[in-house]
Amino acid sequence: MKWIAHAVLLLLVSIVMAAMTAWGALAIFYSNLSGEGLRTMLAALFALFGVAVLVWYLFSVKRTRPGFIFLAVFLLLVAWWSTIPASQDRDWAPEYAKPAYATINGDLVTIHNIRNFDYRTETDFTPRYYTKTFDLRQLDSVDVIASYWMGDAIAHIFLSFGFSGKDFIAISVETRRQRHQSYSSVAGFFKQYELFYVVADERDLIRLRTNYRKDPPEDVYLYRARGPTGNARRLFLEYIHKINALAERPEFYNSFSTNCTTSILHHTHVNPGSLPLSWKVLLSGYVPQYLYEQGRIDTSLPFEVLKQRSHINAAAQAADQAPDFSQRIRANLPTPPKLESR
Repeated sequence: MKWIAHAVLLLLVSIVMAAMTAWGALAIFYSNLSGEGLRTMLAALFALFGVAVLVWYLFSVKRTRPGFIFLAVFLLLVAWWSTIPASQDRDWAPEYAKPAYATINGDLVTIHNIRNFDYRTETDFTPRYYTKTFDLRQLDSVDVIASYWMGDAIAHIFLSFGFSGKDFIAISVETRRQRHQSYSSVAGFFKQYELFYVVADERDLIRLRTNYRKDPPEDVYLYRARGPTGNARRLFLEYIHKINALAERPEFYNSFSTNCTTSILHHTHVNPGSLPLSWKVLLSGYVPQYLYEQGRIDTSLPFEVLKQRSHINAAAQAADQAPDFSQRIRANLPTPPKLESR
């Protein structure tokens, strides 16, 4: 039994050292060091160092020495990596060039730089922004939008806040990418993208996905949330405070901790009875099902029926640039559950 316990310990330590080596090599490769060649070389050297120390550890009589050396080097790497700063000043892709910010005067929230691009294709558009004041006393709906492009497990989730059924503002947590920079979920763990809250007219955020994205096309579903109006208003203000904080001090996006769904979950913690983290949040395509199971969206219909009726691509394509776009994409949805006035 002692031999088995010893073998299991060696295996566990080896797995941990291998994981730390992989993380360190990737952190160096995706760091802010200039030159891809230099980063590749240093990442490879760290990987070789990790392998060499692991072999030393496995075949050493005194295993504490290689363990301490590896840990010391790794901690130095982490200390250096933690100093890489987020920035507001990069050559941003046009859709991320102007962050939103807001001013609050009692119940009135004025949002500046609301995105409402005039799209001709996904990549050909005329940038447009506007400023609008919203009255918190008129906030009476929160909708969850789920956009799918690669199967059932993965979706982009964002929220839209409605005011008296007339004005809607959509807020999407995304990566702030630089011009000609593509998205990689692996790179998203290693400070490659700043965190960005796209604050937009629904004709921008939804129509972009239903009408213009073709490679691959996206299927978009809109679910009406239910709960106390006080919760909706606290959630909206929590978003606004975060948007203003990012305008003052940038932060990095992280593929796990600050992605589109975990960020929403974090914001909901401002309210009592917020939902716990679930694997259905991490596999974001199952977020609508999770909300249904928790009674946070309409449960009067079987979920598959609700999902089918919540698909809005056809309605959005028909509405296109109509001024009542938001009302038209909701026209055939199930009757929304009323937010409770408390």
